[in-house]
Amino acid sequence: MLILVLLSISSVEGQGGGGGGVIDVVTKFGAKADEKTDLSKPLLDAWKEACASTSPSKIVISKRIYFVSTATLDGPCKAPIELQVQGTVKALADPGAFKEPKWISFNRIENFKLSGGGVFDGQGTTAYKREGCKGHAYYGSLPINLRFDFLTNAMIQDITTKDSKQFQANVLGCKNITFEHFTISAPDESPNTDGIHIGRSDGVNVLNSEIKTGDDCVSIRDGSKNLVINGVTCGPGHGIRIGSLGLFKNEEPVDGVTLKNCTMTNTSNGVRIKTWPCNSPKLGLVGTEVSGPQNLRYK
Repeated sequence: MLILVLLSISSVEGQGGGGGGVIDVVTKFGAKADEKTDLSKPLLDAWKEACASTSPSKIVISKRIYFVSTATLDGPCKAPIELQVQGTVKALADPGAFKEPKWISFNRIENFKLSGGGVFDGQGTTAYKREGCKGHAYYGSLPINLRFDFLTNAMIQDITTKDSKQFQANVLGCKNITFEHFTISAPDESPNTDGIHIGRSDGVNVLNSEIKTGDDCVSIRDGSKNLVINGVTCGPGHGIRIGSLGLFKNEEPVDGVTLKNCTMTNTSNGVRIKTWPCNSPKLGLVGTEVSGPQNLRYK
């Protein structure tokens, strides 16, 4: 299945007709590379054009520094889309400026690729220093750097996310999504900054990636199926976690988790399963397997 996904996404290049092609956000939509001018509207305009094309499209954000207040890139789209981020995209530093727990979101897209070697910088330092988080008005709306909601056949490759104010990447309701050479960076004292948070998704692959954060490197919630974590360097952080499970009545099973060739450095745990006490003997964990110690290294 992974091979089919890669082939369908790589076909973005070299096809024409019905629009499509390369769309440069700077040259075509007047985006400015500075930290005062909001890239959100030019990016959304480029996305609207690409999404309406009947031929594969590539949106390019060139190698400069940009500011984005917030952006939700919605599908469904008529053909495959690649967003190639070569530069650095920065969020607002003030956590109180966000009304919802999201910054950059990708929603209901099929055959999507995010690539380019670029950086999404959530500027979360202010949020990390908060004392008694629940007493702050912004507690419930701390933004996640990258949200991937209900994507089918997606590749996230050669991208860095750093200093998110909450989770670095959130995966919900996705099918066949791969993270490869995905870099996550946040200080070890950053709270609730899970690297990749996965829920109710089928066929998630995290491959050859480096995750440094203050919380779980990968957190796996209910409804996650056919998950492969291979070649991941984790630490600092809390390690890799399945759960929490068993708190809510309608939770779906976690089924088929494979972990191998991973290295844990300066983590509070290696791999753990976290559950809540419940009356039912079934905690929603089915057929989950962690590879043997020969594939899991601690430093």
